[in-house]
Amino acid sequence: MNKELLAELCKVPGAPGFEERVRKVVLRELEGICDEVTIDKMGNVYAIRKGTSDQSVMIGAHMDEIGFMVTHIDDKGFIRFTTLGGFDPKTLTAQRVIIHGKEDIIGVMASKPIHVMTPDERNKVAKLSDYFIDTGLPAEKVKELVAIGDPVTREREFIQMGECFNCKSLDNRLAVFIAIEVLKVLKGKTLPNDVYMVFTVQEEVGIRGANVASLNIKPHFGFGLDTTIAFDLPGAAAHEQITKLGEGTAIKIMDASTICDTRMVRFMKEVAERNTIKWQPEILTAGGTDTAGIQRMSPGGSIAGAVSIPTRHLHQVIEMAHKDDIQASIDLLAACLLELDQFNEQF
Repeated sequence: MNKELLAELCKVPGAPGFEERVRKVVLRELEGICDEVTIDKMGNVYAIRKGTSDQSVMIGAHMDEIGFMVTHIDDKGFIRFTTLGGFDPKTLTAQRVIIHGKEDIIGVMASKPIHVMTPDERNKVAKLSDYFIDTGLPAEKVKELVAIGDPVTREREFIQMGECFNCKSLDNRLAVFIAIEVLKVLKGKTLPNDVYMVFTVQEEVGIRGANVASLNIKPHFGFGLDTTIAFDLPGAAAHEQITKLGEGTAIKIMDASTICDTRMVRFMKEVAERNTIKWQPEILTAGGTDTAGIQRMSPGGSIAGAVSIPTRHLHQVIEMAHKDDIQASIDLLAACLLELDQFNEQF
């Protein structure tokens, strides 16, 4: 497994609407492994492989990560922000961030010290408004380098822990990595459909890039490619776990924005069994992925499913995924794309 590429993808910044640095890495990796590469007006990257039929299949892997945007700089140089994507406020405590202004500046997520809190304040749940960013720089320097509207991303190194990888932004750079690796597997192979591997933008703020791409491609088939919750943790009841690390790739049945096509779910299970790929079912009652845009945003819709990568501690800087589940996700998506001519469209 190309751990170095995965680490690079995780560490490179790319808040929603500011995916250009991730896009550069993707474009570099696509050289020589697809028939055509295009970029639409919104910034989605389309890696295209031609197939033998007139039907197309779209895969959506979003490039953006949850982040922040600068909204105010006070007279002392402290920065206020709004979120880009979903955050649990308590996960911001004591974290480093990077402000992407005229140059990249390290800052820290700061709040009122516990030593000067009242008893009531200590017992309150943290709010996003309790936090501000401290760069340690004089106000004049901050205002010289940082402007209202600049993006901010989280800072955290990529490490391996046993058989798992741990970093910020595994959601969804894991899918970007898997999409690239699948294209490498498919290189030189005959495909039954035109494949549009789309590296989408702005998923974390409303599946916006996938909506645009699906309207553009009008796919017959579709696959979302994203992380999902592995809640195999202390205190979690069996029915709450969604998925477990090390138990294989996940085949999505539903999430809060999509009920996957029953024909596609059946097909994916059959492909996994035929190819001895370890898999587990996914039912996620909250949250959504690019699958929703792929399924709905074209005339008549598309026959859509999703490959999901089990991941612990989602939307934190300590996201964790098992390398065997990552490999199983590569294997399943590649096999599905190669065997789509065996798909039975009967309900």
